Amino acid sequence: MELESFLHQLHFETEKTFPPDWQVNWEDAPLPYKLYRGLPEIALTPEVPLTFKKREENLNPRLEELGQFLKYVYGLTQYAQSPLIDETKEKNVSFTQSLRRFVPSGGALYPNELYVYVKLDDAPNGIYHYDVAHHRLILLREGNYDFYLSRSMNNSPPISDCFCTVFVSTVFWKNFYKYNNFSYRLQGLDAGVLIGQSLEVANQMGFSTRVCYQFLDRSINHLLGLSQQEESVYAVIALSSKRSITCGDNNQKREEFVSASELCSEVPVLNHVSYNTSKRVIDYPMLRKLNEASMFETTQSFMKIKKNNCEKLSLDREMVLLPFPECFSYDLASVCRKRYSPDSDFLLGNVSQTQLSALLNETYSFSYENDLDDTECQIETRVSLYGSFYNTEGIPNGAYSYDNETHALRRISKGDYREFLQSGLTMPNVNMYQVPLCLHVVGDRDHLKEIFGYRGYRIQQMEAGILVQRLLLVSCALGMGGHPLLGFDVNQCDELYRIGDKGKTSLIQIPIGPYRPRAWLRGSLLS
Repeated sequence: MELESFLHQLHFETEKTFPPDWQVNWEDAPLPYKLYRGLPEIALTPEVPLTFKKREENLNPRLEELGQFLKYVYGLTQYAQSPLIDETKEKNVSFTQSLRRFVPSGGALYPNELYVYVKLDDAPNGIYHYDVAHHRLILLREGNYDFYLSRSMNNSPPISDCFCTVFVSTVFWKNFYKYNNFSYRLQGLDAGVLIGQSLEVANQMGFSTRVCYQFLDRSINHLLGLSQQEESVYAVIALSSKRSITCGDNNQKREEFVSASELCSEVPVLNHVSYNTSKRVIDYPMLRKLNEASMFETTQSFMKIKKNNCEKLSLDREMVLLPFPECFSYDLASVCRKRYSPDSDFLLGNVSQTQLSALLNETYSFSYENDLDDTECQIETRVSLYGSFYNTEGIPNGAYSYDNETHALRRISKGDYREFLQSGLTMPNVNMYQVPLCLHVVGDRDHLKEIFGYRGYRIQQMEAGILVQRLLLVSCALGMGGHPLLGFDVNQCDELYRIGDKGKTSLIQIPIGPYRPRAWLRGSLLS
């Protein structure tokens, strides 16, 4: 199958991404985390603060702070057990167990892994893997790799100014075993949600950040000792204790030429052993082909998105100007502990215009430095919000698009679309009749391929994931829950919002609203 056809099916004809005889082998599932054997380890503090405090500027960060950062970003935080009742007359009850983290993940499978390049006073400089299961760092390669990494990312960001560089990788088999080829769509979104959580936690701790989507894949994977047939880095996040991460002259940098093969020859190959519980790993040729096609071999492939004028909403009778919310803040640590994804637990209730205004406004009010546009253009020029609203104070029932610049809604059509949205679910695990706000993240229909090639697809999915995580955190702070869904009819939603002929498409659906407590047992893994 051609890659172009595969991406089309992945987005618009998802049923074709599964073989007709596909069955999940639950007994041979992989672990939700990666384990290395026989390597030096550094234990991280088990004590996790119940609230964040801003650190003093320019103080050298400590290992304790890095441990707290990693725990809130991707550490194991909860053990949950939920009942499953079959549909037979006997109504037999079984239970499913899962280890949860503060970020959501499709099927709670968590296909991503975190690696860190650390330069701290109280730990050896080097490349580490974050061992989620034991909340510790595993030393993969000791030494200073500033120059290597700077050339791998064309000096964006300046690695020498950063105390930690975080690498977000994807282990393909970790969710392919369940979702087959559809896992590729989930992997980018999961990585984006993880990036979004990293930005939030870093901001609360007083660290500045810069997200890099463009780097020499083979040289980064080689440095981390990853097998590219099994795992590959999707994004890099630089952390600095300085107020901001400043990059040099982009035009001057682009004249330099660096190749991945050249860099790989500078450091020896790593042959570390990791543990996988699956006895039989099925091949995933389409994921390998897409990953290969998405890689950058030289720094000449790095591109910038040109600033363009966003479509402005004209002020007419179809506009709803939202009130600007008063100063809105929330305790991120508390929200992380409370956040929950309802499904059949949604409970229809009134949503005030103030709540909706705060939700939409706060979703976009975050700092996000990246290597796509050097912050000249905001994230909303690439991913925007549309929504179907019901029973919302001061907002007539209907479908709307949101404009962040004017903080206004433009009504696309009137009506109650809950039945319409319910009929579009491929798995009716969410009762859309009980959902007052159904939001969709919308992006370019060509998935940025014109600029970044096939790499553009995963970049778009990651930016959508960043926005999704922001939505989930803010909705929780407002007393509501959100449930990200990919099992919806994309063509149907594009028709609802009339965006197909504008070169746009719906990337992910997020029902949001009040909910009732779920019947399950939960145990906190925080000390």
